[in-house]
Amino acid sequence: MASSLTCAGVVWAFLSFLCAAASCVGFFMPYWLLGSQLEKSVSFGTFRRCSYPVRDESRQTTVMVEQCGRYASFQAIPSAEWRICTVVTGLGCGLLLLVALTALMGCCVSELISRTVGRVAGGIQFLGGKWSCREGMGA
Repeated sequence: MASSLTCAGVVWAFLSFLCAAASCVGFFMPYWLLGSQLEKSVSFGTFRRCSYPVRDESRQTTVMVEQCGRYASFQAIPSAEWRICTVVTGLGCGLLLLVALTALMGCCVSELISRTVGRVAGGIQFLGGKWSCREGMGA
């Protein structure tokens, strides 16, 4: 199996994949904010939520649905800021994963990644990481 990467490139490829996987898992998990509502533990992320209130029209009360799920539509995400965060964080995770998988392929295929491609990929990875970290921290 020929490689177009140096030893530092191989380490970068595996660390990139681990970081991209962690970012994607964090993006898909609904545990960004934790709290309680109506004496129940609740949590939600950009497009998922667990234990959320629903209006019961037959009894004219609010009840807690104790399950995790996605919002019914993109417009059902509570605010414009959260919608923007969902899109930007998703794009950031996608870029990180694309670069990480390309780097891993570079470990197996010779002449796949040149010095210029490595630098461009690092720049894309930096942007993807900045988007994911910035939106994940609510900045």
